[in-house]
Amino acid sequence: MRVRKHLRHAALLAACLAIVFSAACDEVNVNNDALAAIVPVAKKTAKPVAKSPFGQDAADYVLTFAEEFDTFDRQRWNDHTWYETPNPTRNYLVEHGVLKIWPQRDASGKFFNRTLDTDGKFEQTYGYFEIEAKLPRGKGTWPAFWLFAHPDKRRPEIDIMEAYPGGVEPWGMIDDAGVARPTAYGMTVWRDEGISIANRQFDAGTDLSLKFHKYAVKWEPHGQTFYFDGKKVLEVAERMSDPMYLMVDLWFGSSSGEPDETTPQGKSNSFEVNYVRAWQLRQHAPRH
Repeated sequence: MRVRKHLRHAALLAACLAIVFSAACDEVNVNNDALAAIVPVAKKTAKPVAKSPFGQDAADYVLTFAEEFDTFDRQRWNDHTWYETPNPTRNYLVEHGVLKIWPQRDASGKFFNRTLDTDGKFEQTYGYFEIEAKLPRGKGTWPAFWLFAHPDKRRPEIDIMEAYPGGVEPWGMIDDAGVARPTAYGMTVWRDEGISIANRQFDAGTDLSLKFHKYAVKWEPHGQTFYFDGKKVLEVAERMSDPMYLMVDLWFGSSSGEPDETTPQGKSNSFEVNYVRAWQLRQHAPRH
């Protein structure tokens, strides 16, 4: 251990001398990769965590969950939903503070669903739930952010955002390269499986795959209010009291159709998530 420590110091000194010599004489080329291996790299500046949901009064909320995706934290997230076996094909990672999930064929040649959720790790009744995300392109893609629970045989659910770009009008458009792009998304409140109380398709009027937008819901005892970039887009009067967990996923099919050769694969066509945050309504927050 001590010898290894001395060797590390010697390597660091040699690298520093090489940099000085190069600056003075402009004759020495330093291997930056080798230097990075022995010189600690400064950590990136952490993203600021908002004290309140976008467009809301901070005095009304207490932050309860803040995932900024500095890494993929398996203490917080599962990488498959409770009733499925995880697919070993890798189609997600955290990179530069952003979660990325992308369309990918597995060993069988099929596109497969990827679900990240906090089932058994974080759940909450009431509050404000917000994601900042950029959506993928392509026929068959079905990105979503939602709240869910599976107590006994019941399946209460709040779909905050789910998009179907492959459905084209009225969900999206086809670009000049023949690739489907999302311009609208849906919101739905489900009392139980197959029993929807209210739903709305919201036309954002822009290509949702080009930049990040904020999708959110404020869930109160008397109902739910949905927001897009801080703008109220739907109000639902449905009483729900089951604690629910968070779900972020990229599935395929439904109104988006089935993916095909026009569906871009790989990391460059990711469902990108900058953060997932949850606040409790202050009047419902536990008192200590």
